[in-house]
Amino acid sequence: MSMPLEGIRVIELSRVVTGSFCTMLLGDMGADIIKVDQPVKSDKPIWGGGQLLIGEEKKKEAAFNALQRNKQSIAIDLSHDQGKEVFYRLVRKADVVLECYRPGIVKRLKIDYETVSNINSKIIYCSMSGYGQNGPYARLPGHDINYISVAGVLGLIGDYTGKPIIPLNLIGDFAGGSLHAALGITLAILARQKTGIGQYIDISITDGTVSLMSFLLSRYFTDGYIPKRGETLLAGVAPMYTSYKTKDAKYISIGCLEPQIWANLCKALNREDLIPHAWDKAMWPAIITEFSAIFQTKNRDEWFEELSKQDISVAKVLDLNEVASDPQLVHRNMVINITDDKFGTVVQPGIAIKLSQTPGAIRSLGPTLGEHTDAIMADLGYDAFQISQLRDRGIVS
Repeated sequence: MSMPLEGIRVIELSRVVTGSFCTMLLGDMGADIIKVDQPVKSDKPIWGGGQLLIGEEKKKEAAFNALQRNKQSIAIDLSHDQGKEVFYRLVRKADVVLECYRPGIVKRLKIDYETVSNINSKIIYCSMSGYGQNGPYARLPGHDINYISVAGVLGLIGDYTGKPIIPLNLIGDFAGGSLHAALGITLAILARQKTGIGQYIDISITDGTVSLMSFLLSRYFTDGYIPKRGETLLAGVAPMYTSYKTKDAKYISIGCLEPQIWANLCKALNREDLIPHAWDKAMWPAIITEFSAIFQTKNRDEWFEELSKQDISVAKVLDLNEVASDPQLVHRNMVINITDDKFGTVVQPGIAIKLSQTPGAIRSLGPTLGEHTDAIMADLGYDAFQISQLRDRGIVS
């Protein structure tokens, strides 16, 4: 059975997780991903999270790295003219280039869209950066915390009595950046089927995060409403939408916004008297205090077992080590066990997009740095002697 992106070759120029997650999504759907990294001559760790590991002893770690699955790796020194020539040969046979450098770097290296599109007019070239390729912040260094700050997200997360709470890097890097880049690339592939030509995609992690704020921004543009941190309905201040600590020092989350489901919760906790007071905000602190005491009487899993049978929006707040065994996630194949001849069972997160006719698949585990250099270069027309010469000069590895 074919996959949606089968036959699409993507060149990934990224040492950061945003690029690696984006191409993981494309690779899961059948795209041929070639990750181009800089040759590294030591085992010193490299900052970024998207850099491939080096050496035989690192193969197990690479195999378990879901962000690098379904990829081949070639290491090229792009600062060298002969290294650029290898890259240009790759471009001639590629459909997509994804780069995650700071604006201006690919232009300086002569691997930018203008250069690449002159080699292959059908190329789809995606640049993903913190603030985009233009504007007053374009060349400003940054990370997820900075991008979600500009987008207005960080200012809304946390308790109003303290400073904002940083929500890992899931909202900006992965949702604002990687997901929007994967969607943009897919849309450009569809457009090329109609026009026959490629195009340039400028993905700003900050822009993508602002897009995630569309619901709240629409309200502001309509009536000027500015929510305050820790005071909005979905910020944990409402008794029907918050988490409660249980007897075993774990947490259960409650999301009973609908009147009937709120009523079911009150009945289950033997507090039917509180049913009429769901939207009495003055009573919310007192109700939370009452519910907090009740939830302290049983363990988390006991509460879930009881409440989940009574049409109540409830979930266990899982620790990371509990996620892989959750029955819902196991049933949905969001935890996949892959049998590998060398490492036995390799566990990875599954594929979230479920397509009935052309499903995605994990076809190969993550490579180490330069693992496929020889094979890729041979496919590009280099013979063994030429590859050996380039390797000896440190241009490839």
